[in-house]
Amino acid sequence: MSMSTDGGPVRPMQKRVLAGGAIGQFIEFYDFGLYGLSALILAKQFFPAASTVAGLLATFATFAVAFVARPLGGLFFGALGDRIGRRPVLFITLMGIGIATAVIGLLPSSSTIGMLAPCLLILCRLVQGFSAGGESVGAPAFVLEHAPLNRRGLWLSITLAATAVPGAVASALMISLNAMVGAEAYGAWAWRIPFLLALPLSLIGLWIRKHTEESPEFQAVVEKNRRREFSPIREAFTENGLRIFQVLVICGLSALAFYLLAGYFVTFLQTQANMDRTTALVFNAAVMIVLSFVMPLGGHLSDRIGRRPLLIAGSLLLALLGIPAFMLTATGSIGLAALGLVVYVTALVVYAGGSTTTFVEAFSTRTRFTSAAIAYNLGYAVLGGTAPMIGTWLETTGIRWATGAYLSAYAVIVLLVITLTRYPETNRLVRDAGASQRPAPASARTTPLDAELNS
Repeated sequence: MSMSTDGGPVRPMQKRVLAGGAIGQFIEFYDFGLYGLSALILAKQFFPAASTVAGLLATFATFAVAFVARPLGGLFFGALGDRIGRRPVLFITLMGIGIATAVIGLLPSSSTIGMLAPCLLILCRLVQGFSAGGESVGAPAFVLEHAPLNRRGLWLSITLAATAVPGAVASALMISLNAMVGAEAYGAWAWRIPFLLALPLSLIGLWIRKHTEESPEFQAVVEKNRRREFSPIREAFTENGLRIFQVLVICGLSALAFYLLAGYFVTFLQTQANMDRTTALVFNAAVMIVLSFVMPLGGHLSDRIGRRPLLIAGSLLLALLGIPAFMLTATGSIGLAALGLVVYVTALVVYAGGSTTTFVEAFSTRTRFTSAAIAYNLGYAVLGGTAPMIGTWLETTGIRWATGAYLSAYAVIVLLVITLTRYPETNRLVRDAGASQRPAPASARTTPLDAELNS
């Protein structure tokens, strides 16, 4: 069945693609966010001999391990997805994430099996990361290729807004379980329940994706590739070298800002703002819910004014507001902490308005999955995977806003890269309108940026 990708009515198939992409992102970030929220408990379960700080560092180092595997998974699944299609690859990646997360909920602690426990935890994290390397880019690429051309920013923002919801869901679930069984029982065994729930969630996602199909845009590329030798990895690097670097840097800021919020702030609120665990979780849940609702606004704005202006404005805001946000949050005052988080989320939403779409839109259909997977996963591995660990280490300096300074410094680097390397506007309608001084037709069917992006 053909798909409408112009400004016409949205078809049922397109809605299922959007739902399938969103739930995949939800499950991926539920699993990764749950690990960050459970850091203090996991440190006691798997690294009990260490001090509190050393145990947290070991736990967050294990958190980072999954991000080391993401570029490898992205390379493998990206090339596979550009050859055989996004849809079959997304079945594999979703199940890989769900099974690995559920297994974490079944692992014996180090008091039962000794050093084998942290080794198995690391193995599960490697499977999570390898699978997420394909899911994190495959799902947005799949949605992009089915979305109406004049609403791609909105659709991608809705898809990636699902990455903010899991933090709230996981926090609410943990609070509820704490209230039901008590803190001691939760720390002993009930912490496993949220991890086990990842598997049925994955099965729901598979059921939705079963009722989707590949986009005509991708099918046309497959037909063309059949007539010649095609190597997605080789062509990704030879045609998109500069663009991969630019997107890597851009995604790095998204990863750093998001994982400081989703994977580190609960710990920061407890260790630096002296909040109890329940209050910190409530704060985290509230912030992530707000983030999920406002992210689509940024995407909608990027459909109107472009991705590049929001990338510039967002990176500038993160550079200016990173330190104040952490200083306010660390005061110990609930009101000031809330203000600090509002400041933080505001800057993040502006930046996300441009970044959530441009990282897949920046590449032509032929090598989109491979090129975006390399850039996205390297950015997330280097900046996102290490964010909680570096944040915890920076706490040892005694400077409460040190992590904010780290975020601000990297935001300045991103701003310079975007401007000095002349990162282009990837919203085709905005770019064409600017070039011709008249609105581009809403009926435009594809986004081949080949001439510009592969030059």
